[in-house]
Amino acid sequence: MKHILSLGLLLSISVFSNAQIYKSKDKGVVVSFFSTTPIEDIDATNNACTSLLNSANDTIVFKIPNTEFVFPKSLMQEHFNENYMETSKYPNATFKGKINEDIDYTKEGIYKVTCTGMLKMHGVEQIRTIEGTITVKSEELTIVSNFNVKLVDHKIDVPKLITEKIAESILVKINAKYSPYKKK
Repeated sequence: MKHILSLGLLLSISVFSNAQIYKSKDKGVVVSFFSTTPIEDIDATNNACTSLLNSANDTIVFKIPNTEFVFPKSLMQEHFNENYMETSKYPNATFKGKINEDIDYTKEGIYKVTCTGMLKMHGVEQIRTIEGTITVKSEELTIVSNFNVKLVDHKIDVPKLITEKIAESILVKINAKYSPYKKK
């Protein structure tokens, strides 16, 4: 019995010693979105987002402060915050998920992945599987993903007068850069 406990302890130590927490770099997570219609294109970028990835269990989390999206026109930004995202009620969008494929974070390369988790936006949670790539280079990671979000899925209402200016499905792009997290 003692040998089994010792073996279990040794295995758990070796598993956790290879585990690594990766933290997004300062301004290292850029989330942008794009809406196109025959009448108007709308795009916005946010580089105030944060993310963590745990290589031990392939979990990943993102926090996106909705008020930090920057638009080419200040009126678009005002409407986004007040009318559509209602940022006073819903200041952040979040994603918490698990990478479905096995990744060797110690081996350089580009890995195609899917991540399944909970996307919470405008107070509405929805399970999503999102495709992307993870690039491992030296000790750093880069995650890139493009996916569509339907406004109706998150109860984001667009007034009938301007439905021709805002697409029903918005293209979301994520580019995130990570480095190993080191406790201070």
